[in-house]
Amino acid sequence: MAPTLTDVAKSANVALSTASRAFSNPDRLGPRTLRKVLTVAQELGYEPPVARAAEAPTGAETATVAVVVPDIANPVFGSFVKAAQGEGWRRRQTVVLADTDLDPGREREVIAHLTGQVDGLIVCSPRLDADEVLDLCGRTPVVLVNRETAGADCVIADAAHGLRQAVEYLAALGHRRIAYVQGMQRSWSNSHRVALIRAETERAGLELELLGWQAETAAGGKAAAASVMASGASAVIAHNDLMALGVIAGARALGLSVPERLSVVGVDDIPFADVAQPSLTSIAVPMARAGALGHELLGQILGGERQTPRTLRLPTQLIVRGSTGPAHSLPERAAVAAGKDTP
Repeated sequence: MAPTLTDVAKSANVALSTASRAFSNPDRLGPRTLRKVLTVAQELGYEPPVARAAEAPTGAETATVAVVVPDIANPVFGSFVKAAQGEGWRRRQTVVLADTDLDPGREREVIAHLTGQVDGLIVCSPRLDADEVLDLCGRTPVVLVNRETAGADCVIADAAHGLRQAVEYLAALGHRRIAYVQGMQRSWSNSHRVALIRAETERAGLELELLGWQAETAAGGKAAAASVMASGASAVIAHNDLMALGVIAGARALGLSVPERLSVVGVDDIPFADVAQPSLTSIAVPMARAGALGHELLGQILGGERQTPRTLRLPTQLIVRGSTGPAHSLPERAAVAAGKDTP
Protein backbone atom coordinates (compact mmCIF):
# COMPACT_ATOMS: atom_id res chain seq x y z
CA MET A 1 0.00 0.00 0.00
CA ALA A 2 1.16 3.53 -0.76
CA PRO A 3 2.20 5.53 2.31
CA THR A 4 -0.40 7.97 3.65
CA LEU A 5 -0.13 11.38 5.26
CA THR A 6 -0.82 9.67 8.60
CA ASP A 7 2.27 7.51 8.04
CA VAL A 8 4.31 10.64 7.41
CA ALA A 9 3.00 12.34 10.55
CA LYS A 10 3.78 9.31 12.72
CA SER A 11 7.27 8.86 11.29
CA ALA A 12 8.06 12.56 11.66
CA ASN A 13 6.56 12.60 15.18
CA VAL A 14 4.29 15.56 14.41
CA ALA A 15 0.55 16.13 14.46
CA LEU A 16 -1.42 15.14 11.37
CA SER A 17 -2.44 18.79 10.88
CA THR A 18 1.24 19.79 10.96
CA ALA A 19 2.11 17.21 8.29
CA SER A 20 -0.81 18.48 6.20
CA ARG A 21 0.43 22.07 6.39
CA ALA A 22 3.85 21.01 5.12
CA PHE A 23 2.17 20.46 1.74
CA SER A 24 -0.83 22.80 1.84
CA ASN A 25 0.57 25.85 3.67
CA PRO A 26 4.32 25.40 4.31
CA ASP A 27 4.86 29.06 5.26
CA ARG A 28 3.05 28.39 8.54
CA LEU A 29 5.68 25.90 9.70
CA GLY A 30 9.11 26.58 11.11
CA PRO A 31 12.02 25.68 8.78
CA ARG A 32 13.17 22.78 10.96
CA THR A 33 9.71 21.21 11.20
CA LEU A 34 9.04 21.68 7.49
CA ARG A 35 12.36 20.11 6.55
CA LYS A 36 11.74 17.15 8.84
CA VAL A 37 8.27 16.43 7.40
CA LEU A 38 9.41 16.75 3.78
CA THR A 39 12.44 14.54 4.41
CA VAL A 40 10.33 11.82 5.99
CA ALA A 41 7.79 12.06 3.16
CA GLN A 42 10.57 11.61 0.60
CA GLU A 43 12.02 8.65 2.48
CA LEU A 44 8.62 6.96 2.65
CA GLY A 45 7.82 7.74 -0.97
CA TYR A 46 4.74 9.76 -0.07
CA GLU A 47 3.32 11.93 -2.86
CA PRO A 48 0.43 14.25 -1.97
CA PRO A 49 -2.42 14.32 -4.50
CA VAL A 50 -2.41 17.66 -6.26
CA ALA A 51 -6.12 18.19 -5.81
CA ARG A 52 -6.02 17.35 -2.12
CA ALA A 53 -3.11 19.71 -1.51
CA ALA A 54 -4.88 22.51 -3.35
CA GLU A 55 -8.14 21.98 -1.51
CA ALA A 56 -6.71 21.52 1.96
CA PRO A 57 -8.11 23.98 4.50
CA THR A 58 -5.71 26.56 5.85
CA GLY A 59 -5.60 29.17 8.59
CA ALA A 60 -7.24 29.00 11.99
CA GLU A 61 -9.48 26.04 11.06
CA THR A 62 -6.49 23.68 10.82
CA ALA A 63 -4.49 25.15 13.71
CA THR A 64 -2.82 23.18 16.44
CA VAL A 65 -2.72 25.11 19.72
CA ALA A 66 -0.62 24.27 22.79
CA VAL A 67 -1.91 25.13 26.26
CA VAL A 68 0.91 25.34 28.82
CA VAL A 69 0.01 25.29 32.53
CA PRO A 70 2.18 25.18 35.66
CA ASP A 71 0.32 22.43 37.56
CA ILE A 72 -2.54 20.42 36.11
CA ALA A 73 -3.05 18.80 39.53
CA ASN A 74 -4.36 22.14 40.82
CA PRO A 75 -8.12 22.19 40.04
CA VAL A 76 -8.02 25.87 39.06
CA PHE A 77 -5.82 25.01 36.07
CA GLY A 78 -8.05 22.05 35.25
CA SER A 79 -10.99 24.40 34.74
CA PHE A 80 -8.77 26.66 32.63
CA VAL A 81 -7.70 23.79 30.35
CA LYS A 82 -11.24 22.45 30.04
CA ALA A 83 -12.52 25.84 28.87
CA ALA A 84 -9.61 26.31 26.44
CA GLN A 85 -10.21 22.86 24.97
CA GLY A 86 -13.92 23.61 24.63
CA GLU A 87 -13.17 26.77 22.67
CA GLY A 88 -10.67 24.86 20.54
CA TRP A 89 -13.25 22.18 19.75
CA ARG A 90 -15.75 24.85 18.79
CA ARG A 91 -13.20 26.19 16.31
CA ARG A 92 -12.30 22.64 15.16
CA GLN A 93 -8.70 23.13 16.24
CA THR A 94 -6.34 20.59 17.76
CA VAL A 95 -5.42 21.42 21.37
CA VAL A 96 -2.43 19.85 23.11
CA LEU A 97 -1.58 20.21 26.80
CA ALA A 98 1.79 20.64 28.52
CA ASP A 99 2.37 20.74 32.29
CA THR A 100 5.58 22.40 33.56
CA ASP A 101 5.30 21.17 37.17
CA LEU A 102 5.85 24.72 38.54
CA ASP A 103 9.45 24.55 37.28
CA PRO A 104 10.83 27.54 35.31
CA GLY A 105 13.53 25.37 33.70
CA ARG A 106 11.01 22.84 32.48
CA GLU A 107 8.75 25.65 31.30
CA ARG A 108 11.62 27.00 29.21
CA GLU A 109 12.24 23.57 27.64
CA VAL A 110 8.54 22.95 26.96
CA ILE A 111 7.97 26.28 25.23
CA ALA A 112 11.16 25.96 23.18
CA HIS A 113 10.14 22.45 22.11
CA LEU A 114 6.59 23.42 21.16
CA THR A 115 7.53 26.54 19.22
CA GLY A 116 7.56 25.61 15.54
CA GLN A 117 5.59 22.43 16.27
CA VAL A 118 2.30 24.26 16.84
CA ASP A 119 0.55 27.28 15.33
CA GLY A 120 0.10 29.13 18.62
CA LEU A 121 0.52 28.89 22.37
CA ILE A 122 -1.53 29.86 25.42
CA VAL A 123 0.84 30.09 28.38
CA CYS A 124 -0.94 30.23 31.73
CA SER A 125 0.72 31.71 34.85
CA PRO A 126 4.28 31.36 33.52
CA ARG A 127 7.18 31.34 35.96
CA LEU A 128 9.49 32.86 33.36
CA ASP A 129 9.59 36.59 32.66
CA ALA A 130 7.22 37.68 29.91
CA ASP A 131 10.09 38.86 27.70
CA GLU A 132 11.77 35.45 27.89
CA VAL A 133 8.52 33.69 26.97
CA LEU A 134 8.13 35.96 23.95
CA ASP A 135 11.75 35.37 22.92
CA LEU A 136 11.26 31.61 23.13
CA CYS A 137 8.07 31.77 21.06
CA GLY A 138 9.72 33.87 18.34
CA ARG A 139 7.25 34.28 15.48
CA THR A 140 4.77 31.76 16.91
CA PRO A 141 1.70 33.67 18.21
CA VAL A 142 1.24 33.48 21.99
CA VAL A 143 -1.33 34.61 24.55
CA LEU A 144 -0.22 35.04 28.16
CA VAL A 145 -2.60 34.40 31.03
CA ASN A 146 -1.85 35.91 34.44
CA ARG A 147 1.39 37.47 33.23
CA GLU A 148 1.21 41.00 31.87
CA THR A 149 3.37 42.60 29.17
CA ALA A 150 2.88 45.22 26.48
CA GLY A 151 4.20 42.97 23.72
CA ALA A 152 1.54 40.25 23.62
CA ASP A 153 -2.12 39.48 24.14
CA CYS A 154 -2.79 38.99 27.85
CA VAL A 155 -5.70 37.79 29.98
CA ILE A 156 -5.42 38.87 33.61
CA ALA A 157 -7.56 37.61 36.48
CA ASP A 158 -7.29 40.85 38.43
CA ALA A 159 -7.36 40.14 42.17
CA ALA A 160 -7.82 43.80 43.12
CA HIS A 161 -11.57 43.74 43.75
CA GLY A 162 -11.59 40.39 45.52
CA LEU A 163 -8.67 41.25 47.82
CA ARG A 164 -10.24 44.57 48.72
CA GLN A 165 -13.43 42.77 49.67
CA ALA A 166 -11.48 40.21 51.71
CA VAL A 167 -9.54 42.83 53.68
CA GLU A 168 -12.66 44.92 54.33
CA TYR A 169 -14.57 41.81 55.42
CA LEU A 170 -11.84 40.72 57.84
CA ALA A 171 -11.60 44.26 59.23
CA ALA A 172 -15.36 44.28 59.81
CA LEU A 173 -14.98 41.03 61.78
CA GLY A 174 -12.54 42.80 64.10
CA HIS A 175 -9.25 41.48 62.73
CA ARG A 176 -6.41 43.95 63.09
CA ARG A 177 -3.40 41.86 62.06
CA ILE A 178 -3.49 39.82 58.85
CA ALA A 179 -0.87 37.41 57.55
CA TYR A 180 -0.32 36.68 53.87
CA VAL A 181 1.23 33.36 52.84
CA GLN A 182 3.09 33.94 49.59
CA GLY A 183 3.25 31.61 46.63
CA MET A 184 6.41 30.99 44.64
CA GLN A 185 8.99 33.74 44.18
CA ARG A 186 8.79 33.83 40.36
CA SER A 187 5.00 33.96 40.25
CA TRP A 188 3.67 37.18 38.69
CA SER A 189 0.31 36.54 40.38
CA ASN A 190 2.01 36.38 43.77
CA SER A 191 3.87 39.67 43.25
CA HIS A 192 0.67 41.28 41.99
CA ARG A 193 -1.29 40.10 45.04
CA VAL A 194 1.41 41.17 47.50
CA ALA A 195 1.29 44.72 46.12
CA LEU A 196 -2.49 44.74 46.31
CA ILE A 197 -2.78 43.38 49.84
CA ARG A 198 -0.14 45.84 51.07
CA ALA A 199 -2.18 48.71 49.66
CA GLU A 200 -5.50 47.38 50.98
CA THR A 201 -4.30 46.66 54.54
CA GLU A 202 -2.68 50.09 54.71
CA ARG A 203 -5.86 51.71 53.48
CA ALA A 204 -7.89 49.83 56.11
CA GLY A 205 -5.41 50.66 58.90
CA LEU A 206 -4.48 46.98 59.50
CA GLU A 207 -1.13 45.37 60.24
CA LEU A 208 0.22 43.04 57.56
CA GLU A 209 2.55 40.13 58.28
CA LEU A 210 4.06 39.13 54.94
CA LEU A 211 5.32 35.57 55.27
CA GLY A 212 7.88 33.77 53.11
CA TRP A 213 7.51 32.06 49.75
CA GLN A 214 6.05 28.57 49.72
CA ALA A 215 5.21 25.86 47.21
CA GLU A 216 1.76 26.57 45.79
CA THR A 217 0.37 23.31 47.14
CA ALA A 218 -1.42 22.05 50.25
CA ALA A 219 1.97 20.94 51.58
CA GLY A 220 3.29 24.48 51.15
CA GLY A 221 0.37 25.87 53.12
CA LYS A 222 0.81 23.31 55.87
CA ALA A 223 4.49 24.22 56.14
CA ALA A 224 3.51 27.88 56.60
CA ALA A 225 1.06 27.21 59.45
CA ALA A 226 3.68 27.58 62.21
CA SER A 227 4.77 30.95 60.78
CA VAL A 228 1.15 32.07 60.67
CA MET A 229 0.71 31.10 64.30
CA ALA A 230 3.96 32.80 65.36
CA SER A 231 3.00 36.02 63.56
CA GLY A 232 0.20 36.72 66.01
CA ALA A 233 -2.20 37.35 63.13
CA SER A 234 -5.83 36.48 63.78
CA ALA A 235 -6.52 36.02 60.05
CA VAL A 236 -4.52 34.78 57.10
CA ILE A 237 -4.92 35.07 53.33
CA ALA A 238 -3.11 32.38 51.35
CA HIS A 239 -1.89 32.71 47.75
CA ASN A 240 -4.31 30.02 46.58
CA ASP A 241 -6.94 27.61 47.90
CA LEU A 242 -4.65 24.58 48.07
CA MET A 243 -2.29 26.54 50.33
CA ALA A 244 -5.23 27.80 52.41
CA LEU A 245 -6.44 24.23 52.95
CA GLY A 246 -2.90 23.31 53.96
CA VAL A 247 -2.83 26.19 56.48
CA ILE A 248 -6.08 24.90 58.02
CA ALA A 249 -4.63 21.39 58.35
CA GLY A 250 -1.38 22.73 59.81
CA ALA A 251 -3.20 25.01 62.25
CA ARG A 252 -5.29 22.12 63.52
CA ALA A 253 -2.16 20.02 64.05
CA LEU A 254 -0.80 22.89 66.19
CA GLY A 255 -4.00 23.06 68.23
CA LEU A 256 -5.39 26.19 66.59
CA SER A 257 -9.04 25.87 65.57
CA VAL A 258 -10.50 27.48 62.43
CA PRO A 259 -12.33 29.87 62.44
CA GLU A 260 -12.58 30.18 66.25
CA ARG A 261 -8.91 31.12 66.69
CA LEU A 262 -7.80 31.76 63.11
CA SER A 263 -9.73 32.94 60.06
CA VAL A 264 -8.45 31.62 56.73
CA VAL A 265 -9.08 32.99 53.23
CA GLY A 266 -7.93 31.37 49.97
CA VAL A 267 -7.80 32.50 46.37
CA ASP A 268 -9.28 30.65 43.35
CA ASP A 269 -12.58 29.20 44.70
CA ILE A 270 -11.82 25.67 43.54
CA PRO A 271 -14.69 23.12 43.82
CA PHE A 272 -13.13 21.63 46.99
CA ALA A 273 -13.52 24.97 48.78
CA ASP A 274 -17.25 24.47 49.24
CA VAL A 275 -17.00 20.92 50.61
CA ALA A 276 -13.97 21.37 52.90
CA GLN A 277 -14.43 21.27 56.67
CA PRO A 278 -14.86 24.07 57.45
CA SER A 279 -15.87 25.31 54.03
CA LEU A 280 -13.27 27.73 52.72
CA THR A 281 -13.85 31.44 52.31
CA SER A 282 -12.19 32.23 48.98
CA ILE A 283 -11.71 34.86 46.32
CA ALA A 284 -13.28 33.49 43.15
CA VAL A 285 -10.98 33.76 40.13
CA PRO A 286 -12.68 33.22 36.72
CA MET A 287 -10.06 30.88 35.26
CA ALA A 288 -12.58 29.04 33.07
CA ARG A 289 -13.48 32.37 31.48
CA ALA A 290 -9.77 33.14 31.12
CA GLY A 291 -9.24 29.84 29.28
CA ALA A 292 -12.01 30.54 26.79
CA LEU A 293 -10.91 34.14 26.22
CA GLY A 294 -7.27 33.16 25.83
CA HIS A 295 -8.16 30.74 23.06
CA GLU A 296 -10.49 33.29 21.49
CA LEU A 297 -7.71 35.91 21.37
CA LEU A 298 -5.31 33.40 19.84
CA GLY A 299 -7.94 32.39 17.29
CA GLN A 300 -8.29 36.01 16.21
CA ILE A 301 -4.54 36.23 15.62
CA LEU A 302 -4.39 32.95 13.70
CA GLY A 303 -7.38 34.00 11.63
CA GLY A 304 -5.73 37.30 10.68
CA GLU A 305 -8.52 39.30 12.32
CA ARG A 306 -6.15 41.70 14.11
CA GLN A 307 -2.49 42.35 14.91
CA THR A 308 -2.53 44.84 17.81
CA PRO A 309 -2.08 43.13 21.23
CA ARG A 310 -4.92 43.36 23.74
CA THR A 311 -5.06 42.96 27.52
CA LEU A 312 -8.30 41.72 29.06
CA ARG A 313 -8.88 42.03 32.82
CA LEU A 314 -11.38 39.78 34.57
CA PRO A 315 -12.80 40.76 37.98
CA THR A 316 -12.63 38.62 41.12
CA GLN A 317 -15.18 38.21 43.92
CA LEU A 318 -15.05 37.20 47.61
CA ILE A 319 -17.12 34.13 48.49
CA VAL A 320 -17.76 33.95 52.25
CA ARG A 321 -17.91 30.51 53.88
CA GLY A 322 -17.15 28.85 57.19
CA SER A 323 -13.38 29.35 57.54
CA THR A 324 -13.72 33.00 58.62
CA GLY A 325 -15.24 34.42 61.78
CA PRO A 326 -14.93 37.21 64.38
CA ALA A 327 -11.43 37.94 65.68
CA HIS A 328 -10.31 36.84 69.14
CA SER A 329 -8.09 39.06 71.22
CA LEU A 330 -4.32 38.88 70.81
CA PRO A 331 -3.80 37.90 74.48
CA GLU A 332 -5.91 34.80 73.85
CA ARG A 333 -3.89 33.97 70.75
CA ALA A 334 -0.62 34.49 72.61
CA ALA A 335 -1.81 32.03 75.24
CA VAL A 336 -2.70 29.50 72.55
CA ALA A 337 0.75 29.93 70.96
CA ALA A 338 2.34 29.34 74.38
CA GLY A 339 0.31 26.17 74.86
CA LYS A 340 -1.88 27.56 77.67
CA ASP A 341 -5.60 26.99 78.03
CA THR A 342 -7.96 29.92 77.49
CA PRO A 343 -11.64 30.25 78.42
